[in-house]
Amino acid sequence: MPMTLEGNCRCGAVSFTLASHTPVPYQRCYCRICCKTQGGGGYAINLGGIADSLDVKGRDAMAVYKAEIEDGGVCHVSSGQRHFCRHCSSGLWLFDPTWPELIHPFASAIDTDLPVPREQTHIMLAYKLNWVEPQLKPGDVCFDQYPDESLADWHRSRGLWVE
Repeated sequence: MPMTLEGNCRCGAVSFTLASHTPVPYQRCYCRICCKTQGGGGYAINLGGIADSLDVKGRDAMAVYKAEIEDGGVCHVSSGQRHFCRHCSSGLWLFDPTWPELIHPFASAIDTDLPVPREQTHIMLAYKLNWVEPQLKPGDVCFDQYPDESLADWHRSRGLWVE
C-alpha cells in the first residue's frame, strides 16, 4: 500500500490526505519560484502523490497561484498550479495538468512523519539566490537544472518506492 500523507495549512482551515509511492523528502529545488513561494531557507521540497487519492477539507479556504516564467526573454504563465490557504498563505501542493495523475505536496505542509533521506538531490542551482549556501553532505548530488532521474525513478532505484 502506498503511504498515506496527512497535511494541513498553518491556521487549520485546509487539511488533506493523499497516497504516495514517493514519500522521501530528498529533492531540494532552488528555483526562484520555489524559493519565493515556499523556501524560507532558499529552497522547497516537493513530494509525490497520487492525484485521484487527494481528499481535501476546506477547499473554500484555498487559492491557486500560477507563476510567470521567463524563458529566453519571453514570459509565460506556468502550467503548474500552486495551491495555498488564502487565510494564512501556507503552501499546500503543486498540481500540473501536464501530469494529471500526480500531485506534489510541499513537504512543509505534511504532518505525517516522513522517511529521512540518506542523500539529497539539489536542483535548479543555476537560479539559487546569492546568499543561499546549499548544505551538502557526502552522497548528495547537484544539478544546475533538472536531473534526468524522475522522483519515481529516484525512489525505485534506491528501493524506497512504497508499493
